[in-house]
Amino acid sequence: MVYNFKLVDIGEGIVEGEISKWFVKKGDDVKENQPLVEVITEKVTVELPSPVNGKIIEVGPDSGEIIKVGETIVIIDDGSETETNQEIQKLPETESQIKNELKKKDTNENKKVIAIPAVKRLAKELGINLKKVIGTGENGKIIEKDVKLFSKLQGSNNEERIAIKGTRKSIAERLSKSSHRVVQAWIMEEIDMNRVSELRTKLKDHRNKEIKLTYMPFIIKAVIESLKTNPKINASLDEETNDIVIKRDFNIGIATDTEQGLVVPVIRKAQEKNIFELAKEINELVSLAKNNKLNIENLQGGTFTVTNIGSIGGISSIPIVNHPEVAILAVNKIMKKVVLWENEIVARDRVYLSLSFDHRVLDGADIARFLNSIKNYLQDPDRLIQQ
Repeated sequence: MVYNFKLVDIGEGIVEGEISKWFVKKGDDVKENQPLVEVITEKVTVELPSPVNGKIIEVGPDSGEIIKVGETIVIIDDGSETETNQEIQKLPETESQIKNELKKKDTNENKKVIAIPAVKRLAKELGINLKKVIGTGENGKIIEKDVKLFSKLQGSNNEERIAIKGTRKSIAERLSKSSHRVVQAWIMEEIDMNRVSELRTKLKDHRNKEIKLTYMPFIIKAVIESLKTNPKINASLDEETNDIVIKRDFNIGIATDTEQGLVVPVIRKAQEKNIFELAKEINELVSLAKNNKLNIENLQGGTFTVTNIGSIGGISSIPIVNHPEVAILAVNKIMKKVVLWENEIVARDRVYLSLSFDHRVLDGADIARFLNSIKNYLQDPDRLIQQ
């Protein structure tokens, strides 16, 4: 009996995925739960296993192609016989297949070119053979847009074109959505980190040496304690009902730079964790992200995001709100600065914290109070250890 294996809905409103790589080919024998294909979705990269033992009859789209939820990815014959065999569904025709067919049809040197004189003149100026251009006008007529597109795609020897796809495509779509929907504003604050630096060194030397203790657990702990007294910031906006939805749990997203692009794994119920538990989970999530091992649960349910720009080197930044959240905090580079401190000119560890917010939900005063709270905790970090 044939088995039409489809891309299923894996949650979070995902409607399509990009084929990353195939682990099988037509004619291969497979075992149940054997990985068949790797698919990149808007949220996560997943390996899809075979639901049955059998032989691969057909495989679907090539790497880099998009497939919709509900479409058949691969067809498997499990070897069993039934009175009414399941109908073999047609695999979706891929973009590369369509392009190949068009190429076969439209690179014929004997084909008739239909174009007005102005278009022919443009093609001559650009050095383009019109017999290689696909016409999108009526009856295959080549129009100006076709010539310009062909020129762009043809490129030149001193430029490289990289397709926006996979995680990069998801990032672009998500940030475009946020940019179009969120009325974004931002505030920056300079914070003294000397006492956090001293406490971090002390804790690294005397406790939990097996845990990598960076500045992030202290910053996230300060964020959590400050969210408790500023609950409107730990929220989302329901655009259908126009309600501000305040979240009881503090699920803190950590924007993480990976080879695949920016992903945001989530520390769930972060309010229940101490500094060392936060440090341990941050390290684990970052490791999973960088090794492309995050699952969909690791990326769901965020209520507030922290992005650590400073780990790469930026001293100032304006982050984009991670829709549907209403605020995001950027941690910039921690560096020595000469300042007037307690009536003395001294060098101290300082950092700029940048907070972007959705002005539909929050006002500058809300964010100023929130940042002041974070500042107070970081300049008196012993309180964070006691929480």
